[in-house]
Amino acid sequence: MELIFNKNKIKAMKKKTLILGLISCSAVAFSQVAIGKSEITKLSDNVTPNPGISLEFGPDTADKRGIVLPWVTGTSNSSPFITGYAGSNTVVDGTIVYDTSDHKVKYKKAGTWFDLSVDTNGNADTTLQDSKSDLPNAKAAIGANGATDTTPGILVLTDTDKAMVLPKVALPHLHIKNPTAGMLVYDTTNRQLAVFNGTNWSFWKP
Repeated sequence: MELIFNKNKIKAMKKKTLILGLISCSAVAFSQVAIGKSEITKLSDNVTPNPGISLEFGPDTADKRGIVLPWVTGTSNSSPFITGYAGSNTVVDGTIVYDTSDHKVKYKKAGTWFDLSVDTNGNADTTLQDSKSDLPNAKAAIGANGATDTTPGILVLTDTDKAMVLPKVALPHLHIKNPTAGMLVYDTTNRQLAVFNGTNWSFWKP
């Protein structure tokens, strides 16, 4: 019995590694990626994939979900901008992170960090990853020149003429039952960006 279990476990691990490898390859190989849905939203002709979309998430379904931003242990307005970052490239404007030191979702613009979490009383249990460290080459790049892009980041969208479409959830503060610190979604009811700091939601719109 033990031998069969181990063989199945090895098969499962190989399958998981293969799936992760295929996802990584597809992220680099294609300029448009859909997650949680079979394809990118089409134009009004119902044939042509929308050329303005780089990365798109599935529709608002019964199983409400958001995207969880990378957690960092601190941010600064001087280089390297993220505590512990040892890369040779400067963290660029447009980077979005969840800062566990002050429990805020932040994005970098014009060389400084902008706070998207109005409430400062967030929380996050970091015990699971405190003893872990990121692999220096942990990165998925989607879009043109994805295979050669050197921009620092976990997920980098390299196109200059496409954008990411966030997960869409109607009233996420009511419908996402167990949000994770650093969660980011688009509220389709109020038509605004929603971020979760571990305790409270903050909402943004122009």
